[in-house]
Amino acid sequence: MVAQVVAGVSLAIWVYLAVGHGRFWSPPRLSQLSPPGTTLKSWPSVAAVVPARDEAEVLPHTLPTLVGQDYPGRFRVVVVDDESGDATAKEAARLGADVVASSGPPPGWAGKVAAMALGVEAAGAPEFILFTDADIAFPSDGLTRLVAAAVTGRRDLVSQMVRLRTESLWERVLVPAFVYFFAQLYPFARVNRPGRTAAAAGGCMLVRREALERAGGLAGIRSARIDDVALAKLLKARGAVWLGVAQDTVSVRPYPRLADLWQMVARSAYIQLRHNPALLLGTVVGMLLMYVVPPAAAVAGLLMRDALLAALGLVTWTVITATYVPLLRFQQVAPWSAAILPAVAILYLGMTIDSARRHYTGRGGLWKGRVE
Repeated sequence: MVAQVVAGVSLAIWVYLAVGHGRFWSPPRLSQLSPPGTTLKSWPSVAAVVPARDEAEVLPHTLPTLVGQDYPGRFRVVVVDDESGDATAKEAARLGADVVASSGPPPGWAGKVAAMALGVEAAGAPEFILFTDADIAFPSDGLTRLVAAAVTGRRDLVSQMVRLRTESLWERVLVPAFVYFFAQLYPFARVNRPGRTAAAAGGCMLVRREALERAGGLAGIRSARIDDVALAKLLKARGAVWLGVAQDTVSVRPYPRLADLWQMVARSAYIQLRHNPALLLGTVVGMLLMYVVPPAAAVAGLLMRDALLAALGLVTWTVITATYVPLLRFQQVAPWSAAILPAVAILYLGMTIDSARRHYTGRGGLWKGRVE
């Protein structure tokens, strides 16, 4: 009886998520905000700001796609060399970007936000600023479409979750779930309408400079380790933001091993929980209820010949699988792998717990040799 009640609660949660949680499983595309081919009477000036720390190897694969944008207005690219130990600055200059050297974050500032602020200062006074990462490759008309969407949609922030690399086995197993869990935590449809939900994806954020200055600039999020969500909250408090997914703007950064992806998630997962043990406990209980109970109920019900328990588990597992398929297709991963999402969720739960462990042992926020 208790097992049936728990399985029933899990099913109720998933029914709500599937039909009442902002269609999190089907994120919008930029074309829904601004149709392809939209033209403006005049195109605003834009500066791209790229914080880069030890990115000499990846820049030749990405920076030319940014510098070479087919944009009708004035456009420049500023790369902020964030205390790199390699030839990042030399490569960025060779590839046509303006380079600014950072000596590291001032006290009280997170490293990436400090680099972003330095880039904004060096950019002058463009009408829009495109914050992007060193590993992001853009289509030739990517900036044009972003600006058209921001202007016609009257948004202070237009952000796209780029398509992440899914070439290695572990990338195919874990990367789509990263996008799925993000969308579940911040349903894009709710982000895009008035309300409290705000989020952005740090790899591609086009910001209206006037709106950023009106909000107090990046100093308002100086200590934020999850800078994209913090920036979205800052701007949405005074204006409108939009978040969607991009099929043709991609990250080329490889994560060939489980350890690589584990590090990426564990670096910031406990920050997302605000270093709160109670939220961590709630996350553990919630993840077990949502992702472990359904397959466990299905298997236990079949073994025990408990038809109701088996049906509850199987139906819930089916709902989980169905909501995951669209994100797998977005990431160009075989849809049949949706059935293993409960196992993937357990791995992410392990990363979150490890993130807390790292925090309490003084290793939280470690990134490229620097603890932030």
